[in-house]
This record gives sequence, structure tokens and C-alpha cells, in this order.
Amino acid sequence: MKLIIILLIVFTVLGNFLSYAYALQMSTDREVYSEGQPLLVYGTGLPNEPIIIRLFAPDGTIAQFDQITADAGGNFEHILIRWPNATTTYTYGTYTVEAIASKEQGQSQKIDVKFAPSTTLEKIPIQRIVNVVVFTPQTAAINQTFRVFVQVTSDGLLVAGDPLKILGTSHVHLPSGDVESLANSLKTLHQGLYYADYTPTQEGTYVFHIVYFDQGTISHGSSATQVLKQNIEGISNQILKLNSVLDSTSQELDKLKTEIQGFGNVLDTSQQSISEANQNINKSVSSMSDSVKNIEEASGQFNSLFLPVVALIAIIIALQITILARRR
Repeated sequence: MKLIIILLIVFTVLGNFLSYAYALQMSTDREVYSEGQPLLVYGTGLPNEPIIIRLFAPDGTIAQFDQITADAGGNFEHILIRWPNATTTYTYGTYTVEAIASKEQGQSQKIDVKFAPSTTLEKIPIQRIVNVVVFTPQTAAINQTFRVFVQVTSDGLLVAGDPLKILGTSHVHLPSGDVESLANSLKTLHQGLYYADYTPTQEGTYVFHIVYFDQGTISHGSSATQVLKQNIEGISNQILKLNSVLDSTSQELDKLKTEIQGFGNVLDTSQQSISEANQNINKSVSSMSDSVKNIEEASGQFNSLFLPVVALIAIIIALQITILARRR
């Protein structure tokens, strides 16, 4: 008898546990919705259990949030939203409906639905399309930090999330062939926009491979950067410096040319002065030659006058000597 009672208690507890663990069941009335159609959510939970129902937009933000209560039998149904006209708030794309059972330790269930322009023209697959775009500079320099930007969109909307979780497997391929993780480098700039500051230490091509993974959806994006010994900015600065040196040299050459021209004028003036001095010397030499000639002529005239006088004096002296001698 005791064994039967114990077994009844065990089965009761086990049944309650199983019903407690698997009570929440949720469904939607369709998979694809268009404008104006209601999104009906229905299912079962525990009797009189509060249930939270949320609608996530393609970018991961909460577009609608409601709380309802299951009836005494644990059943519930609720129109979560009547789809409005497509706007930037409610765009076409894949949405996620989530139900959370408050009495079942936060047990939840998710269903993806599609919001599209029409549900009758074609069969629209229920899938999440995530795009990853990576922006890196085309060139960089060794030991100079540059920034890598990442944009993640889902059905055209920016996707929010912890970069360590949704981009945790991202990495960079080094020129040496090694692979370096970017998991701890990526930071959030804005919803759906992320960045990482990176400092290359090798010359060559770096390939940044960004991997997004969330809710079973994976997407990849890559970009390459050529790392040089010196970046374009440094080369440009050197060119500007060289241009400055060339300008200074050109100015010095112009100044030297001006000085040379002035020196040429001085030479021309000096040459003219030397020519004039030469002409003056020639004139002086001619004048001296004429003077010498005049002196020679004057000397000849003087000699012609002086010699007869001397001869006459000599005769007079000789006569006086003769007279004196006779007197004696």
C-alpha cells in the first residue's frame, strides 16, 4: 500500500514537472503577412499563467510588446499587431515572434514570420537575410593605427547586439599567413555599426574577415588593406617638403642670377673704364713722345747757340793770355 502511494506521488510530481516544463506552446495563424492583416498568436501554457509576447523587427529591436494571461485551461490567443503600412519603423522583412512563460522559469518559444507587400503573388521564404559590409583604408603604414568599420544589416535594417557575441569569430589574415582574432577589438559605434582600431606591424596585404552569427544565421564580409613602410600622407608631406626646398633653391638661383647680372654690369663698366684708361695712357704716351721731341729740338737749338759762344769765349781768353805774355 505504501509503495502504491509513493508511486502515485512520484508520478504526480513527475507529471506536474513535465507539464510545467513543456506547457508553453505557441503558433501564429500564418507565416507571411501583408499590410492590414492581423498577426494572431495562440497556444497553451499553464492555467492562468501570465505570458509575455514580443515582436522583434529585422534589426533585433522590439517592435511590439504585450502581456496576456492564459485562461483556466491554459489556452491563450492574442492579436499582437495589425500590420500597418510599411515605414522606416515597420519595414518589409523577417520578424520574430517570441512568447515567454513567466511561471515556467522564463521558458520561451520563437517563430519567424515574414512581412511582405503581398502574400498571394508568390511563395515568400521565411529566412533572415543578413549583410555584413567592412570598410578599411586601401593603404596604411607600418606601426600607424587605422580604424576598421563594420556595418551589419538584416533586411535593410541595422542590427544591434554585443559585438563579442555576434562578431566573436571575426579575424584578420596577416601577410605572414598567420590569423589574428578581432573578438576583443570590436566595439559598438552605433546600432549595427561597429569598429576596431588596428596597428599593423608587417608590410604587405591584410585581409579583415568579419563573421556575423546570431539566431542560427551567419554572414561574412571582408576587406583588404595594403600596408606600406610609409603611408600616402607621409609621402605627400615629403613631396611638399621637397617642393619647399625646390622653391627655396629656385629663389636662391634667381638671386644668384641677379647678382651675376649685376657683376656682369660691373665687369662691363670696369672694362669700359680700363679701355678709357688705356686710351688715356696712349694719349699720355703720345704727349710724352711729343714732349721728348720738343726737348730734343730745344736741345739742338741750344747746342747750336751755345757752342759758338763757348768758342768765342775761348778765343777771348786765348787773346788775353797772349797779351799778358807779351807784356812780360
